Amino acid sequence: MKVLITGGAGYIGSHCSRYFLEQGVDVTILDNLCEGHREAVKGDRLVVGDCGDGALLDRLFSETAFDAVVHFAAFTSVGESVAEPRKYFHNNVENMLTLLNAAVDHGTKYFVFSSSAAVFGEPTCLPIPEDHEQRPINPYGETKMIGERMLADYERAYGLHSCSFRYFNAAGDSSDSTIGESHHPETHLIPLVIQAALGKRPPLTVFGTDYDTRDGSCIRDYVHVEDLASAHYLGLKYIMEHQTSEQFNLGSENGFTVLEIIRAFEKVTGISVPYTLGDRRPGDPAALVAGNEKARELLGWKPGKSTLETILTDAYHWEMKRTY
Repeated sequence: MKVLITGGAGYIGSHCSRYFLEQGVDVTILDNLCEGHREAVKGDRLVVGDCGDGALLDRLFSETAFDAVVHFAAFTSVGESVAEPRKYFHNNVENMLTLLNAAVDHGTKYFVFSSSAAVFGEPTCLPIPEDHEQRPINPYGETKMIGERMLADYERAYGLHSCSFRYFNAAGDSSDSTIGESHHPETHLIPLVIQAALGKRPPLTVFGTDYDTRDGSCIRDYVHVEDLASAHYLGLKYIMEHQTSEQFNLGSENGFTVLEIIRAFEKVTGISVPYTLGDRRPGDPAALVAGNEKARELLGWKPGKSTLETILTDAYHWEMKRTY
C-alpha cells in the first residue's frame, strides 16, 4: 500500500508516519516544515513542499499511484485562529481543497482526515458522541467542520471514501523518546506544564478559573499520540475493506481539569509547577470529553497508552531528551 502523509514531519504526523512504516506501508511524507521538523522523519521519505501547491501535488501523484492520503497539514491553535482567521481558512480549507482535487484527479480512492473535537463547540452532553450537533465556536473548529463536509460531498460526487478523526487533546510522546512534541511557540498544556516546572519558560498561566467545572478550570480529554497513530492505520484499513466513509471521536473517555494536570505532573515527577491564574481565552469551551464506543466497536481500537501517568511520563522523558 502506498500512502501520502501530509504534515508527516509534525507532532501527530511524525508518530503516524512511523507507525505506518512499522506496518509495512510505503509512505511518502509531504511537509513544508513551517511547523514540522526534518529530524522527525527517518530516511529519505520527506518531500519539502506545501499541500496547497497544485503543481507539486500533480508531480507527486503522477510519480506514485497513491492508494490513500492521510492529511495532517493544518494549523491547530484555537487562540491564533480567533486572531488570524484568514490564515486558518487559507491553509485548512483552501489548501485541503487543492489536495482533495489532486487526489481525485489522479484516482486516489481513500482519504484519512485529521479533524478535531473543536467541531462540536460547547457540548450539550458528556461524553460527546459522534452524532453530537456540530456548532464550532472558533475559526479552527469551523475549518475542520468544513473539511468534513467537503469529504462528504467528494464521496457523493467522486467516490472518495474517507475517515475523519475528531481528536480531543493529543498528548504524550514516543515511548522511546526519539520523536515528540515540539511547537514554536508551544501552546499545548502538558509541554507548557513540564517546561514551566523545569524552568525553561516563565510560570504557566491557567486561563480561566470560573468555568462550571470541579475546580473552575477547563476540562479536557487527553489521548496518547501513539494511540492516535494506531487509530489512523485501523481507520484506513476499515474504509478500504468496507468501501465506506466514517467519522470517529478519539480520546480517553476521561476528563481532567488544568489544575488536575498540574497536580498529576507534580505527583508523577516530584517537581513543583509554578503557575498564575488568568482570564478565560476566547474560543475555549468549558469541557470536552470523548465518547470512544464507535472506534472501539468498528475499528477494534484500544487507547492503551492514554492513561494520564503514561502520557505525563513519556512527555517528561521526551522533554529531558529532546533533540529538536
